[in-house]
Amino acid sequence: MKILVPVKRAIDYNVKVRVKADNSAVDLTNTKMSINPFCEIAVEEAVRLKEKGVATEIVVISVGDKSCQEQLRTALALGADRAIQIDTADTLDSLQIAKLLSKVVEEEQPGLVILGKQSIDSDNNQTGQMLAALTGMPQGTFASEVVVDGEKVNVTREIDGGLQTVSLSLPAVVTTDLRLNEPRYATLPNIMKAKRKPLEVKAAAEFGVELASNVKILKVTPPAQREGGVKVADVAELVAKLKTEAKVI
Repeated sequence: MKILVPVKRAIDYNVKVRVKADNSAVDLTNTKMSINPFCEIAVEEAVRLKEKGVATEIVVISVGDKSCQEQLRTALALGADRAIQIDTADTLDSLQIAKLLSKVVEEEQPGLVILGKQSIDSDNNQTGQMLAALTGMPQGTFASEVVVDGEKVNVTREIDGGLQTVSLSLPAVVTTDLRLNEPRYATLPNIMKAKRKPLEVKAAAEFGVELASNVKILKVTPPAQREGGVKVADVAELVAKLKTEAKVI
């Protein structure tokens, strides 16, 4: 079975995000970029399925300019077999990404598509669901466990009331949650091997998808700074402040 894993280039989760002075976007100057953490979990799950003998090939794919090849090489070092870059300099929204991925699904015919439930930059949590709708494939979102059983995949997903297990017919789309696994580190020998693994570059225009985004960013602002707390002398004063100032009781 072939597994397709879309990955996104995002600001490293350890980096403190800065907003441009004109509030037009996030400042990416000299900023460390990495694989989106949820996408990294998806790569790890695909590798584990291959190690179990369930999968025979792992294909990673990313949409963006040449800079995203760094993240694709990282995914190859983690255990993927080959990579595809859909080359575009445009800033695309979730729907355009999902449409491009659906075209790749038509070409590659994977048995399973595993991708992160959301990216830590735009935080939309949309691409996986849109991809499932465009391809007509069943979907299991927020997966904390993935078990392939013959022609079906059982996905244990996290919901408000606890856990829910759904059984999906393959091919299917699965989006990963944080508790699915803990990604491994790429070893130096695997990093060197990744340089020789195939990475195919395709122009986004080849897929016949309208790339004009329907989403417009009006303003980007940093979170409001938290004000310092105050000490209270006793419980009575605390209750009074909660009533009169915080107005939460």
